[in-house]
Amino acid sequence: MKEFLIVLFRTVFFYFFVMTMYRIMGKREVGQLGVVDLIVSILIAELVAISIENTSDSIFMTIIPIGLLVVLEIALAKLSLKSKKVRTFFGGKPSIIIDRGKVDYKEMVKQRYTMDDLLFELRQKSIKSLETVEYALLEPNGKLSIFEKKIFDKNCPMPLIVDGEIQTSTLKLIKKSKIWLKESLRKQNLCPSDVFYCFYKGYTLYIVKKNELISLDQ
Repeated sequence: MKEFLIVLFRTVFFYFFVMTMYRIMGKREVGQLGVVDLIVSILIAELVAISIENTSDSIFMTIIPIGLLVVLEIALAKLSLKSKKVRTFFGGKPSIIIDRGKVDYKEMVKQRYTMDDLLFELRQKSIKSLETVEYALLEPNGKLSIFEKKIFDKNCPMPLIVDGEIQTSTLKLIKKSKIWLKESLRKQNLCPSDVFYCFYKGYTLYIVKKNELISLDQ
């Protein structure tokens, strides 16, 4: 009876404790978790399961490593915000599966992404044919972002610069060059490193710098 009560107490305790830790980490949907987030989640689940099963062990032997994992995850998240290299290393970057209507089979093999996977994702988005797809990007979280030809022609925001880094893949999507982008910035006495976020919508370039919004009409 005593052991049953201990298991019951630990189960309820870790339910609220883990929920609090996830609130601190600011978790997103499961489908949006990155590699680091997923590893932390698995380790926390394993630690809690072991602690509930081994009632003879001190509960602090589980609280301490979970707290350490949370601190490590938060530290890496803040470091990723300041460094693109760190963000790319831990979070990865999108891979172009379909480029201008053509399937990149080499990239699919590299990402171990099969044609069945691709067709499944297209069906999930009610897309009947590959011929209607202009671009498809495999995101770091495993989801496939699809741009149809009819949608691609519309005025949807296209990120060109993020944290001072030029997004070459987006430039390819809109059929523009780095020279064009740098020249547009030069007209406003800016360079890529001065820009926090820049996106392209319709035929207009929008630049965000220190909470200022500048519109460059093309």
